[in-house]
Amino acid sequence: MSVMIYWFRQDARLHDAPALRWAAERASALCPVVCLPPESTTRWGVPRLGPHRQVARGQTWLGLDASLRALGSRLAVLHGEPAQALPALARQLGADTVVCERIAAPEEDSEVAALRAAGLTVREHWQSGLFEPSALPFAVADLPKVFSQFRQQLSRAGCQPLAPLPALSQLPPWPIAALALPGPSEAPCPPLASGSAFPYALPAWRLDEAAGLAHLAGYCAGEDIARYKATRNGLSGTAYSSKFSPWLACGALSVRQVWAALAARDAEYGVSEGTEWLRFELLWREYFRLLHLACGRQLYGVSGLNPQAPTPRHHPASYARWCEGRTGQPLVDAAMRELAASGYLSNRLRQVAASYLLHELDDDWRAGAAWFEAQLVDYDVYSNQGNWLYIAGRGTDPRGGRRFNPDKQAAEYDADGAYRRLWGTA
Repeated sequence: MSVMIYWFRQDARLHDAPALRWAAERASALCPVVCLPPESTTRWGVPRLGPHRQVARGQTWLGLDASLRALGSRLAVLHGEPAQALPALARQLGADTVVCERIAAPEEDSEVAALRAAGLTVREHWQSGLFEPSALPFAVADLPKVFSQFRQQLSRAGCQPLAPLPALSQLPPWPIAALALPGPSEAPCPPLASGSAFPYALPAWRLDEAAGLAHLAGYCAGEDIARYKATRNGLSGTAYSSKFSPWLACGALSVRQVWAALAARDAEYGVSEGTEWLRFELLWREYFRLLHLACGRQLYGVSGLNPQAPTPRHHPASYARWCEGRTGQPLVDAAMRELAASGYLSNRLRQVAASYLLHELDDDWRAGAAWFEAQLVDYDVYSNQGNWLYIAGRGTDPRGGRRFNPDKQAAEYDADGAYRRLWGTA
């Protein structure tokens, strides 16, 4: 038994928390922490964390702190890069072990490598997906290169996710030496326009575990879920899609908890197209995670998984107009204005906007991915990277990328112009 540090990353919950449970069962004292690196800007001149994500992050950590305090613990906030902040804290506490979830992306892997280089023992747990990699019917290195093949192999093998673990009911005490550490705070919420599809300023939509679990229960008990397949390409409102993604992205909801809730819904009301399609999309989420385990840094190179792809160009002026919703294309501009004003965008419009930047403005997919990272309250490193590569033809799309005609998309999904009027482009 020893003093340990639990480093929360994208797993801000007490339910279905294998890594936290592992630490709680072994530590004599446990210091739960989150690291907040200093603000930075990407090579594209875009902040890593825009105003909506800053507020969302504050909500997440405040909610987690409240949950921890109910168990006699609390959340400490470390300001600085993990490579410096965590070793310094370990020295202060007399700890040598950091426990955390595994995030298979280059920057996140580098953070862990730096901790190990500093002499700390780091115990990582893969817990953000549906399946344990060792339980798959193939080695991760042999992950099928096409999603449909991946799904078919899982189906043939009868793979089912593990049941979610119950929420922790007790935690080890805080180390005495950590008592003076500061807790989380919440940034002021920027005004959200009426019509926001994810109004995170409202209590029911806060990005913490309590609100996430309540939303999951309410959605699975209601009627919108049965209509999900028919409504999922909607553009406006809170009911056209499940809205699980923001809570999944910060880890306030476990994906296995969502899968189990869908199964419970089916057991009570019968299988519907809605629950079937939600499972299909959760498998896409899973695929992008496993793709990172299989391919790692290759997904972040200029060519992605397509060595024949030409080197993309970047055009700062047209890129800025795209970010600001001033391209002159009404549907794309409406989408980009909604994103900047609310931190959220429908899946349909994410594809349309991404396609326009890549295939009409001939810009670098990495610049688009950076803008979405800054803005989206449901930003997830795996899904963001995977989807941008897919649209750009540098990922796993067997058709070599996707190009959407925005006029055709507007005619099909915004025939009456309501969405464009809402965001001031019609």
